[in-house]
Amino acid sequence: MSTANLTAKYRPQTFEEVAGQQAIKSILSRAAAQDRIAPAYLFSGTRGVGKTTIARIFAKALNCVNAPTGEPCNECDHCRQITAGVAPDVIEIDGASNRGIDDARRLKEDIGYAPIECRYKVFIIDEAHMLTKEAFNALLKTLEEPPPRATFIMATTEHHKFPATIISRCQHYTFKMLPQAELTAHLEKIMNLEGLNFEPGALSIIAKRGAGSVRDSMSLLGQALAMDEDVLREADVRSFLGLAGQDVFFGLMESMHDRDLVAVGQVLRQVLDQGLDLGFFLRELTSCWRNMFLLRQAGEAALPLLGMSGEEAAGWLGWANKFEPAHIHACWQMTLDGQRKVMTSLEPALALELLLLNLTSLPDLINLETMGARSGGVPRPPASGAGGQGGPAQGGPGGSMQGGRGDMPQGGRQFAPPQPVQQPPRRQSAPPQPVQAQAAPSPRAPRPAHDAREPRGSGAVPPKNASSPRPDPEPEPAGPSEATPLSEPSTQAVTPASIPGPRDWDGFLKFVEARNGEAGVRVSMLHLTQGEREKNTLKIVCKTRTMCSQLKEKSTLAALDGLTREYFGPTVEVRVETGDIAEPKSDKQLMEEAENHPGVIRVMEAFNAQMLSVSHRKH
Repeated sequence: MSTANLTAKYRPQTFEEVAGQQAIKSILSRAAAQDRIAPAYLFSGTRGVGKTTIARIFAKALNCVNAPTGEPCNECDHCRQITAGVAPDVIEIDGASNRGIDDARRLKEDIGYAPIECRYKVFIIDEAHMLTKEAFNALLKTLEEPPPRATFIMATTEHHKFPATIISRCQHYTFKMLPQAELTAHLEKIMNLEGLNFEPGALSIIAKRGAGSVRDSMSLLGQALAMDEDVLREADVRSFLGLAGQDVFFGLMESMHDRDLVAVGQVLRQVLDQGLDLGFFLRELTSCWRNMFLLRQAGEAALPLLGMSGEEAAGWLGWANKFEPAHIHACWQMTLDGQRKVMTSLEPALALELLLLNLTSLPDLINLETMGARSGGVPRPPASGAGGQGGPAQGGPGGSMQGGRGDMPQGGRQFAPPQPVQQPPRRQSAPPQPVQAQAAPSPRAPRPAHDAREPRGSGAVPPKNASSPRPDPEPEPAGPSEATPLSEPSTQAVTPASIPGPRDWDGFLKFVEARNGEAGVRVSMLHLTQGEREKNTLKIVCKTRTMCSQLKEKSTLAALDGLTREYFGPTVEVRVETGDIAEPKSDKQLMEEAENHPGVIRVMEAFNAQMLSVSHRKH
C-alpha cells in the first residue's frame, strides 16, 4: 500500500474523525451549527496536524443541505463536490504559487460575486504566509469590509510572518502537536480497519518518530506497510527507520556501569556502522535516563507515567537500581543539553563519542554529591574520619558516589573536594596559640614547649639565649627538629622574622609572596616593578602607566604601605613613581612605521591588502 493511498483513504470527513484538536473542533462545530461565521479564520500550527482537513470539513458544514449543522452529512451534492475539490463556491488557493498582488486583486474581484450554488463562498488559502506584502495590503481592505456570505480560511505554519493588521481581523486558532498516545491510538485504529497484525511497540516507534504530526506518522506507517510482512514488527520498523533497539541501550548501560570506555566506543561504532539516526538516538537516550530516574525514585508507581510494558519496565528498573540517583540525574541533564551541540557540530560522531565518554567517567571526574555544595561556593566536608576513609557522605539522594578508597573501581581516579583555606590570625597583643610548622616532622622527639611569653606565631624557634624577640636582626631559620608536634592544630603565620635574608627589595617580594595576597597586594603586581630603599622611603618604580595606576589605587596603596611598614619598620613609607616611560606615539607615527616595516610590506604584497588603521596595543 502506497503512502498516498493510505493518507487519502483515511482522511477525516467529519469533525469527530479528526485526531486531536478537541477545543478547535468544538468551537468550529458550534459556530457552524449556530450560523455565526466570522469573515476570516487563521489556522496556524506545525505540518500535518489537520489545518487543511478541518478547513474542508468546516466548509462542508457551512454548505451542507442540512445547514446550519455541526457536522456535514457527506451525502448531499454539496458535500461530495467539496470532498472531490470541484465545488464552484469553495476555492482552494496555494499561497506559494499565487502570492502576487495580481492574484490578490483577482481574489478581491471574485469575492464580490454571490455564491453560485452553496450558502457560503469559502476561500481556503494554504501556506498563506507566502503572500507578498503587497498582496496582504490588497487583501486587507476585503477583510475589513467583507461581503455577506463569504469567509476566508488561511492555513499557515509560520503565523509570525503575517502582518499584525491581518491577524487582528481573523479568528486565530493554534493547532497543537498530537501527543504520542493519541497518535498511537490513531494508528491502531487504522491498522484495525485494514485488518493487519502488528506489534504495539512498532506503532509506538512510528508515533514517536512522527513527532506530533499525523501526516508524518501516516507516511511512516505507509512505508512500514510497504515491506509486505504478515506482522508489523518493531524490529523491522527500527531497521528501515534507522533507529537503535533496546539491546543497544542495554549494552550501553552495561558498559557505562562497568566504566569500560572501550566497550562504550564499541557500542558507538555499532550505532555508526548501522547508519542509525544520531538525532533520534540522542532523543531515546534522553528518554532512557528520564525513565531510569523516575523508576529509581518512585519505583513501580512511575509505570503509568512512563507507559511501559511490564517486561520493559522490569528491565529498566533493574538498571536504574545499579546507578546512583545523582549519577542518573546528571547524565539526564548532560544528554539533554548535549543534543544541540552534537547535531550542530562539524563532527557529530566525535561529539557524540565525547558525550558518552563523559557520561561514563562522570563519577571519576567529580563528586556528584558535592555538586550542589560547590555551586554555592562552599565545599562539603567529609562525612567521617581523618583521611577521608569513612563511609559515604550523607545528604545526597542515594548516598555518596565516592566513599573510601576501596569503593572506587580499579583505574578510577578520585578527586577529593577542596578544603577551606584557614586564614592566619591577626597580630594582637595577646600571645598567639601554638602553631604547626610547615617543615616535615622529624623522627626525633619534639622539644618541650616554650614559655608562653615567647612569640611562636612565625613557626620559628629563636636562639636558646634569647629571652625576647629582637626587632630587626636576621632570625635563625628553624630546623626540622625544632618543629612543633603535628598533633597541635594551628595555622602558619607569616611575619618578617620568618623570611630569611637582609631587609631589601628581594626579601620584601618574598614576604609579600608568603602572605599569598591576603593583605590586598599580589606579588605578581610587583614583579613588573623595581624597588629601592632610600633611608625611610621605599621607592617603587613602575615600567608601565597601567601598573602605576593600579598600585596607586587607594585600597592597593594602603595595603602596600601597611606591608612596607610591617617589613621594613614603622618609619618607612612607600612611594610609587612612573619612571622614565616614553610618551606614546601618535597614530600618524604608528602609520608611518607600519608602512615602512618590511614584514608589513611583504604581507600587503602577498595578499594584495591595504592598511586601514593602526592603533596602540591594548594591554
